Amino acid sequence: MANYEFIRKQHYVLGKSIRQISRETGYSRQVIRKALSSTEISEYKLSRPKPKPVIDSVKHIILEWLRQDEQAPPKQRHTAKRIYQRFVEEYGFTGGESTIHRYVRELKTTPSKAFVPLEFPPGKYAQFDWGEVEILLQGKQVKVQVFCMRCTFSRKIFIKTFFH
Repeated sequence: MANYEFIRKQHYVLGKSIRQISRETGYSRQVIRKALSSTEISEYKLSRPKPKPVIDSVKHIILEWLRQDEQAPPKQRHTAKRIYQRFVEEYGFTGGESTIHRYVRELKTTPSKAFVPLEFPPGKYAQFDWGEVEILLQGKQVKVQVFCMRCTFSRKIFIKTFFH
């Protein structure tokens, strides 16, 4: 596959013609035109998933053990290392430990929590609070009331102090 970014740089930045790029790189002019017309780099996608014969034969056992672990106390739950050790001891498993680790990691990854971004219309909402602060005013310690407000749209802060 042609290096599309290199071809684009040669044409758009350095001002080389398609024919000149073709001569220098060895790519056909059709490939160069395709690189210049496409806006994004295509990614290779597998037509079907790769077979995993080692882990496929023991998947159902791992799933059952982890399902049983949900009721067990945290200290007694299976780790990937313990699962591998049990397979070697009980089933004569010949696969690698990293294979078990990788599969257990895939199972244990939790999807990211969804969130709703906070967006507020201007001038409609604000957060505020009252507080007490002691300040030094003309050499005397004075207790004042503080009003603090934050506008949720602009996130600007407004603070005002009161004696009473």
